[in-house]
Amino acid sequence: MDPKKLKIEKLKMWNENLAKLEEQLVVVQHKKGAAAQEGDLSENAAYTMAIEDAETLRVQIDQVKKIISDIEKS
Repeated sequence: MDPKKLKIEKLKMWNENLAKLEEQLVVVQHKKGAAAQEGDLSENAAYTMAIEDAETLRVQIDQVKKIISDIEKS
């Protein structure tokens, strides 16, 4: 396969992955908001889980952005 086409395909794939992760983050943020309305946050497992899920997604988003950046530079 042509290196330029391969690069374009890689960028397309990683940008699609990034979009999915960003969509998942929005969903988790909505869950976090809904859980926060349930009351005492210190004992709210759903809220704690949403915070952890959001952090995991943010790390994954940062990693994918770095991969995209590296591909664009190559």
